[in-house]
This record gives sequence, structure tokens and C-alpha cells, in this order.
Amino acid sequence: MPDAEVEVNGGVVVYEFVGPQDGEVVVLTPGGRFSKDYGGVHELAEALAAGGKRVLLWDRPNCGRSDIQLYGRSESHMRAETLGVMLEKLGIEKVVAAGGSGGARDMIVFSMMYPEKVTKLLTWCIVGGTFSTMSLAGVYVLPELRAVRAGGIEAVLSIPGAAGSWADLCEANPRNKERLLAVGAEEFEAVMERWFDAYIPKANEAIPGVADWEFAQVKVPTLIVRGGAKDYDHPARTSREVLSLIEGARLIEPPWPEDAWEQRGVRRRAGEDVGFEFWVDGAPAFLAFIDGDAA
Repeated sequence: MPDAEVEVNGGVVVYEFVGPQDGEVVVLTPGGRFSKDYGGVHELAEALAAGGKRVLLWDRPNCGRSDIQLYGRSESHMRAETLGVMLEKLGIEKVVAAGGSGGARDMIVFSMMYPEKVTKLLTWCIVGGTFSTMSLAGVYVLPELRAVRAGGIEAVLSIPGAAGSWADLCEANPRNKERLLAVGAEEFEAVMERWFDAYIPKANEAIPGVADWEFAQVKVPTLIVRGGAKDYDHPARTSREVLSLIEGARLIEPPWPEDAWEQRGVRRRAGEDVGFEFWVDGAPAFLAFIDGDAA
């Protein structure tokens, strides 16, 4: 179906469905501040739809063409709350929560906050450990704090670098510039400081901003794809830590090449427009897990 919009907590969320209307609903969430239209996301959605699933793709707040939102304990907690309210407005009672990279963290937090809405949890490329956690802070929070402290809220609009910058979000959605300016420098800085805390490595936090004890709230069948052996952004160690924290969870070997993430980086540095295309290789294992077969 074409893109649609729903208002959640005063902001518009852009979403679409892929697959049969009567299919089991799978929420598919990419990472970073990447849009639902980022490379590889639709390919995986189409593969899951071919297996009979109705895939919900959404531009999370601060991604793609959805409205900027600035609230919550962390950005992942804000997105989890957004999804919970959005599902209520769409009349969807239960979903399979699936996500990779930052989307994995979003879906883990969603499963903790809205356990009654989740039938299964499916995660891959999970961020964790000192290097990857501090790298995220350097991409998504520290430049914002430097900018707003040096030049006010207007300076945030000129931050260079990462895909999904505030300038990109304002270009994709003209409402966002006005929304960001309305927040103002003081509130923006306060939110960034709070979100920054999630990225400070702490004992007993396998993933950023989530205490280990909170994983006891995840009580649904869970499948975790092991991180690549040398994928420092999504360490194998973190996937094993998450496995140990969710009772009954299963860990599988990567259904894509062991060095898929590293090769993505090589190709991007060479100037190729590469996204998450390798994720589609996981479709058979993901469908098997969702359908209750051996993954």
C-alpha cells in the first residue's frame, strides 16, 4: 500500500504495509536514523511478505519523512513508545517485533515496554560494548551538544556528516525545521544530555541505555543473530550477552557472509550507495522462526 500518516504524541509518523492484508504483522525496524526506504529494508520486507507476512515499515521519529520528536529516557525509548501508540491507533493488537542494528535495540525496548503487544522478538546486528556504544554517541549526540552550545538551535541545522542529519530531516519534511526551532536550544540540549547518558558505557548494560535486569521483562520467543566475528559495531560478544539475559532465547549463526558489515563499509568508502542489502539473506531463517519451525 502507499505511504500513510498517523499522529502520535503530537508528531506525524509515516508508515506503509507490505504483504497480504490478512498476514501476521511483522514490524520491521532498520538502524541508525535511516528511513524505511533505506537500501535493503524493502527487499527484506518483500521477502517476508512472500512468506505470507504483513510487514509494517515505519519512519521512526527523527528518521525519513516523519516528524522530529524529542522526549523520553532515550531515543530508543521514545521510538518504542511511539510504536506502541501507533499500533493502538492502527488497531493492531499483536506483532512480531523485528529489527537490526539500532532497530534491534528499539525492538528490544519495545518488547520490554509493551510485552502484551509482542508475540516474538527477532534481532540482529545488536550494538553493544565500549567501542560501538561510544561511536554512536560520537555520531548522534556529541555533535548536537557541541553545536547547540556553540551556536544555539540554528547551529544544529548545519551539523555535517551522518546520514539522517537534522538538516536532512528538515529537507525531507518541511515541518521539521519549524518543529526543531520551536523546541529551542535549552530543551534540545537537555534532551541530548539525557540521551547521551544512554551511550555512556556502564557495568551491567549489555546494550546502550538498558539495564541488564530489564531483560527479564522479555518473555516471548526470541531469535538473535550472532554478530560478525570482526564486526566491531555489532560485536558477537553482545549478541551472546543478550542471549544470556533473555530466558529461552536462541542464537543462530549469521545467515549472511561473516564479514558482511565490514564489506558494506569498504564499498561505501569506495563511493557505492550501499545500505542493508545483505539483510534479505536472513529471510528464510526469519520466516522459519516466525512460523515456529527450526531456525
